[in-house]
Amino acid sequence: MKPVAALFGRRARLRWLHLIIGGALLMPYFLVGTVLVGMAGGGEQLFSSLSSQLVAFALALPMAAATGFFALVRPLCVAAARALCGVPPALLADGPARTRQARMRTAGWFTLHLALGGIVSGATLALPPFAVAVAGLPFFAGLRDTWLLDGSRVLREPWVLALAPFAGLAMLVALALAAAAAGEVLARRAPVLLGPTPEDRLAAAERRAADLAVRNRLARELHDSVGHALSAVTLQAGAARRVLDRDPEFVREALTAIEETTRRTVGELDSVLGLLRQDGEPHDEGAAYGPGLDTLGGLLAHCGVPVAYEREGGPEDPGAMQPVVSREAYRIVQEGLSNALRHGGDASSPVRLLIAVRERELEIVMENPLGERPAVTRPGGGRGLRGIAERAVLLGGRAEARPVDGVWRLTARLPLTVPGTDGVREGRL
Repeated sequence: MKPVAALFGRRARLRWLHLIIGGALLMPYFLVGTVLVGMAGGGEQLFSSLSSQLVAFALALPMAAATGFFALVRPLCVAAARALCGVPPALLADGPARTRQARMRTAGWFTLHLALGGIVSGATLALPPFAVAVAGLPFFAGLRDTWLLDGSRVLREPWVLALAPFAGLAMLVALALAAAAAGEVLARRAPVLLGPTPEDRLAAAERRAADLAVRNRLARELHDSVGHALSAVTLQAGAARRVLDRDPEFVREALTAIEETTRRTVGELDSVLGLLRQDGEPHDEGAAYGPGLDTLGGLLAHCGVPVAYEREGGPEDPGAMQPVVSREAYRIVQEGLSNALRHGGDASSPVRLLIAVRERELEIVMENPLGERPAVTRPGGGRGLRGIAERAVLLGGRAEARPVDGVWRLTARLPLTVPGTDGVREGRL
């Protein structure tokens, strides 16, 4: 059964169809070749002379190869090879052929496909009728008197007539074998000629790296915004529950802070989810990536801990600095406040926040009472300080957090300007 499936199974039939398509694509070039042969003086015997047809076939292949250099030929060839040749999709390249090497490979494949397709298509059209006629010689006397056998006494011998049906069947099997062999050749050469070039692999690796960078950035955004909000809301709700009967005014302030925190976080979450729904990066580098230092007042007013805020140097409007720097500085402050909420020692002592705009850098210093902190990064958590360091490094700055004189001090230094905006558009920042 396996030999029969190899010759007449579904895969063999699809590959045969692929070859027939190649033969059909070859016809325009073959007709141009016949015109050229006719102009050279072989017009009278063109369709009756095998040599003239072979010359026309040989002239058609270079023209087909020239067509294969067009960039859009490769996607069409790849689609046909995936659908009809049974080649795994991962072994073939996606997109037009942009480089010279890719176009040369595509031209080679296109020429091979059309050459084999032309031969198999011609045989498919001519051989089956002839094979059927040969197989029917012992059964139909009229066939023996046709022009096909006229003047041939050998073919009228009884033993020849007895073998004629087997000869006709052998011709059909030989055609199937030729088609299967040609289809196998194309299937084996497809990954070589239509597979990704080194440039294609590099471009694919860059796309995967950009996608991973976008995922990491969105993960940081979600961690900082949602994580801070949950920490603040949990602590404020717990404090309000403990003094619910004794201090209604405090409970009212806590509920107000919870409302403001959740409203702000829902807006930030919508912004991040909007990025996930988009096909490309937004063009507005400011508002599209979340809040900046110009919205720091709302964060400090409802963060759940008292904050002593001090600003040094720079313009009065924090939103005047580069949007990417302002945004990352806001997230660093937000994560620092989340750490103070989770690990701070004395909740009544204010967190000291200093934002200083120097000549070439933005300095952020946060200090809060030193409470219990994990010695190592805990599984599934403890990513806040790592995220702060990543944000600073991606901007070309640096950050560190450590205990100093009984307080926990977070220091981050960011450049005021980031050369170019490619990192913003590609999702690295």
